[in-house]
Amino acid sequence: MNEIILVPKPLDTDAELDRLARRYKAAGGLGIQVLNTLGTRADGLLGRLPGPVRDQLDGATRAALVQALGAASKSRGVVPDQAEWLNATVSAAMGAAGGFGGLPTALAELPVTTTLLLRVIEGVAVEHGFDPAMDSVRFDCVQVFAAAGPLEHDDGADIAFLSARMALSGAAMQALVARVAPRLAVVMGQKLAAQTVPVLGAVAGAATNYAYTSYYTDMAHVHFGLRRLAVEADQPHEVMVERLRSEVLALK
Repeated sequence: MNEIILVPKPLDTDAELDRLARRYKAAGGLGIQVLNTLGTRADGLLGRLPGPVRDQLDGATRAALVQALGAASKSRGVVPDQAEWLNATVSAAMGAAGGFGGLPTALAELPVTTTLLLRVIEGVAVEHGFDPAMDSVRFDCVQVFAAAGPLEHDDGADIAFLSARMALSGAAMQALVARVAPRLAVVMGQKLAAQTVPVLGAVAGAATNYAYTSYYTDMAHVHFGLRRLAVEADQPHEVMVERLRSEVLALK
């Protein structure tokens, strides 16, 4: 009796890059749609925040991110990773609660939302075969936040968040947090401002949290999908980043 030998299916790098590019391209659209539905222009959101809040936002976001790094990892031993739709639903409920009481409750919700987003990103890393307990993967999870947010749209001109990497150390992680926090502060500032919309604060909080959770889920899939593809295709990661950039720019 002849032995049947199963030959692994060849990796279609081009098809996978096209899939990741399309996911990257589509990720920003939902946030804009949400804000248009609420009748709020993205460009003017941050102007809704009081001056003192805007001034303190970077520091508050950095503190929330540092807190989230510990809380997200510790929660993995207690709460398993959830389906993407459930993550977005839970995030929306948190945003509604935060927006119900206006700016004070929205500010209190900030570190909780940041922790949830980081935990969602860690879950995507696991899905692609990476261990979030490893320092290098935790570094990548924070790096995903450098993709700004769903209100940004750059047609692939800024995919730097995929390629940045430092020598791994505690100081490097602190440097990464310091670099990422200002970009994340803009995202969270837009969210907080949306939650101050009179009457619609809870609705805006739910909608923006849903949009941001969906967006960072997509960005995490792009980030870790590309890292996995580089390993499987035995190609330098930087080369794959540039190929992805070309794919994104080629999409209409």
